[in-house]
Amino acid sequence: MRIFGIPSDGAPRRALSLTIALALTCGVSAPALAQGIADAEGGEAPAGDAAQGNSIVVTAMRRASTVQETPIAITAITGETLTNAGVTNITEYAKFVPSLRIQDNGPGSRRVSLRGVIAPGEPTVGTYYNDVPATGSVGPSNDAAGRTGDFTLFDIERVEVLRGPQGTLYGASSMGGAIRVIFNRASYEYEGAVEAQLGFVEGGDPAYFVNGMVNVPLVEDKLAVRFVAYQHESAGWIDNQFLGIKNINDLNVTGGRLSVHWDIAPGLTLDTMSMYEETQSFGTTVNPDLGEYVTADQVLLPYDDKAQFHSATLEYDLGFATLAAVGGYQKRVSEYAADDSYYIGRQRTPQRCATYTNGSASAPCSADQLAGFYSYIDGLIPAAIYYPGTNEDLTGELRLSSNGLNMLDWTVGVFYQDRSSHVEPSDARADAETGAIIRPVQLFYRRQLDDTLKQTAAFGEVTFHPVPEIGLTAGLRYYDYDKRVVGWTDIPWSLISAIERPPTTVDASENGTLLKFNASWEPNPDTLFYATAAQGYRPGGANQVIGLPDDLTPYEADTLWNYEVGAKFTLGGRTTLNMAAFQIDWDNIQVRGRTPDGAFSFLSNAGAARIRGLELEAATRPVMGLTLTLAGNYLDAKLTEDQVSDVITAPGQSGDRLADIPRWNGTLSAEYTTPVSSDADFFARADVNYVGPSNSELVADSPLNVVSGDYSLTNLRVGVEWGGGDTGAYLFVQNLFDAFALTRGTNAAYANGFRANVTTPRTIGVNVRRNF
Repeated sequence: MRIFGIPSDGAPRRALSLTIALALTCGVSAPALAQGIADAEGGEAPAGDAAQGNSIVVTAMRRASTVQETPIAITAITGETLTNAGVTNITEYAKFVPSLRIQDNGPGSRRVSLRGVIAPGEPTVGTYYNDVPATGSVGPSNDAAGRTGDFTLFDIERVEVLRGPQGTLYGASSMGGAIRVIFNRASYEYEGAVEAQLGFVEGGDPAYFVNGMVNVPLVEDKLAVRFVAYQHESAGWIDNQFLGIKNINDLNVTGGRLSVHWDIAPGLTLDTMSMYEETQSFGTTVNPDLGEYVTADQVLLPYDDKAQFHSATLEYDLGFATLAAVGGYQKRVSEYAADDSYYIGRQRTPQRCATYTNGSASAPCSADQLAGFYSYIDGLIPAAIYYPGTNEDLTGELRLSSNGLNMLDWTVGVFYQDRSSHVEPSDARADAETGAIIRPVQLFYRRQLDDTLKQTAAFGEVTFHPVPEIGLTAGLRYYDYDKRVVGWTDIPWSLISAIERPPTTVDASENGTLLKFNASWEPNPDTLFYATAAQGYRPGGANQVIGLPDDLTPYEADTLWNYEVGAKFTLGGRTTLNMAAFQIDWDNIQVRGRTPDGAFSFLSNAGAARIRGLELEAATRPVMGLTLTLAGNYLDAKLTEDQVSDVITAPGQSGDRLADIPRWNGTLSAEYTTPVSSDADFFARADVNYVGPSNSELVADSPLNVVSGDYSLTNLRVGVEWGGGDTGAYLFVQNLFDAFALTRGTNAAYANGFRANVTTPRTIGVNVRRNF
């Protein structure tokens, strides 16, 4: 029996009770228990055992420090933890991070948010691979945030998630925070790894993946290379009822990564990395009104993405400081689609015939005109909104950071970005029997858009230590951006009043400054208190929409202030407890509007919001071999102004909850390892993730509103490890109770009714791995 989420009554109370209970366990019981165990064993409890949280070294502040020493809200997840939890992508590790939310609309269409800062437009969270920012493809609606791609996570050193705006060091599009994926770099030892997995999805196809890594030193202590390759075939489990095709959403991912590390001279190093990944899939949304895992699209919706990502980091140790030059280049060539059959079919009315044929609803069509118009509409169906596009991004950063712990620690630098994209929003004919887009593609409408964004910035951050236990930080970033959009229509379509148009250009530019202030106090090595006030922003831009009035063409940057206090504790050497409370004031929010006919969307600015939140991370090792962890948050996100401006009136009113933001989220994990022989250990892990309910619309009683979330998912993994963990064999179950849960739903009037993205059904499988 499948469960549609869990009952909403009492869910926040249960989440709060769980949070308080574990907090009390970690804050009171665990230290005494750990000390008792240590005394019984004749020694002190080892620091860092509590899920490694206080011993993971991070470089989020552009210098090395442990998580517990870093005076910001930061989560670090080691590659070992990712492997133990079976994590292979950003969606799967998000549950371990407070306030991190992924709207998974399918491959290449993920929207990442932190602390409830979520909106269309440029990303609100910066995603970095090593030190290079990754960008989403812009698409026809200037919504780079909604098309965040991600590379497969294998052979990872760690993932760092910085919560709250990181505007001074990380700049634009980190107004909610930043994510850094740090890959293992090439080393001076021969080593390798292989991992294989086979799984079976309830009601779907089998799934498998194979990962491999080999590391080879080429010149002793001078030059090494590391190569990673992988092949993933994820099972389809959605049936297309209209076309009679089962398991349409198979996902195939093939890729690789090459890293080079070169010690050029004493103090001078070069690290390069090149990644390439191909992804192929079909539509991943369902129509829940028709059944749990059923869709009624008349078209098979392809997703085909070819992504490459290259980076180079040159570092020179000057003694008093380290000079780093970082360059990156990325390119995505993608093709995706949406079903346009429903929208076109809705035009099949006598009223639309009158306006289309005779130019007025008061001049009805004759019988012959009506028959001809209906024949024209029927001849267009099935059809797909077809989006082929290319996105390229070139970035560079030069920074100088002081070395060591001094009375004055500082970082200064400059940043440059040049992003360009080309997309062709079109309508294409599809085969009525198979639903496939006809090849070669037969277009009956096409628009073309060229979008460029150029950003420059200069930044600096300095920390003054009047005494070693106190840090006072101030940061400043000056930014300047220029956005240009060129659009033209070369295949007109009279049904949507799209006439042939020559290229037209619209521009938008802006500059400004971002500030950050932080104060921290470390009264002893096991305790840290901090307070932060920091700004964040993301660029505005320009719309290129047919028939859009001139006053709606540009839209501005939106900005926010984050005010935060936090504390970090290491208790008894086996427990860590980190807490943060914050308020975000978000102004001039970028919002989405639609043209009156619903055919096109555009961005504008309207309204303001206030987000208040609490975050908790706790980890404890009550007995040898057992680790318990909790990550959870509470968010209260509301508009503080009506979404009304000089150029747009959106539906949101002061007091409305922000859409797609659950109040409660949390994950409780338990991991246990115990010897079963002289060379083998038993391993077991359980993760229980709760996601609270959220609305798809600002107006909760809107007929278009869909309530998503309000579900729990449980994953289990058990196995045996040999050789200190170098070899392992595991059985796993994902979504143990086979919950059917909406991760996001929409009910747009211009689309095919109630649509949703849902969790994957129960999956059972086996995983084996070997390090050598």
